[in-house]
Amino acid sequence: MAVKFAYHANCWGPLGGNAVGVTSITQLTYRTFADMDRAFADIARAGYAGVEIFDGNLLDQTPADLRRKLADAGLELVSTYSGGNFIFPDILPEELARIERVAAAAAEAGASHYVIGGGAKRADGIQADDYQRLGEALDRVGEIARRAGLRAHYHPHLSTIVEGPAEVTRIFGLTDLDFCPDTAHLAAAGGDPAAQVREFAGRISLVHLKGLQREPFGFTPLDTGDLDNGAVIQALKDTKYSGWVMAELDSWPDPHEGAARSHAYLQRHFA
Repeated sequence: MAVKFAYHANCWGPLGGNAVGVTSITQLTYRTFADMDRAFADIARAGYAGVEIFDGNLLDQTPADLRRKLADAGLELVSTYSGGNFIFPDILPEELARIERVAAAAAEAGASHYVIGGGAKRADGIQADDYQRLGEALDRVGEIARRAGLRAHYHPHLSTIVEGPAEVTRIFGLTDLDFCPDTAHLAAAGGDPAAQVREFAGRISLVHLKGLQREPFGFTPLDTGDLDNGAVIQALKDTKYSGWVMAELDSWPDPHEGAARSHAYLQRHFA
């Protein structure tokens, strides 16, 4: 099985968003408040060949500058990650304008994938057509990504309207986007990530692997915690997955150490 290992650069500082996005939706990007040069160096030193970054960090610099920094570190930009509400018609054009800008920059910087999370939870509860609205918006995101030369993936996420396994199955009946499983988010929401990998094997072309500690709740390197990522990897092997495997860890006291531990785990299990 031909797999390559990548790592998300979100562990090297606090996670947040652009504050101006509170009043200007089109500017509402994710970001890691950290030195990306340090993150790239640590990720490469831990043994990875590729990296994913948030859209805010992507837009902080020109695509040419980002390409140069990644080349200096010996890394490939695999993907960028954006989120959105996607269920409110009045702001959807603003969100899609941001997606257009990010997709163009990501493609110019050398990325091949675009990962999308979201689907807002309303203050007064989910409305009957929210999933349909989300599916339609995701298809529009997919069209934007394709025009830029990127492959788009939907990433179910805690705190959105797509958390548990029934919701995951529902949304992928309403959108053509690929499925990017995040094993920790799926498990925390009551899913069986290995079973979900098998269920959607034909729609998986990028994977996020992350460890999960249930009590107290937290994300961990792949070699510890309560989630059996080995079973997920076996499901990927059984379904003949090939492509990028993205390890991820939102926060860790020593980011390089966490990345190195997950890399060693991947090497053992994909051997």
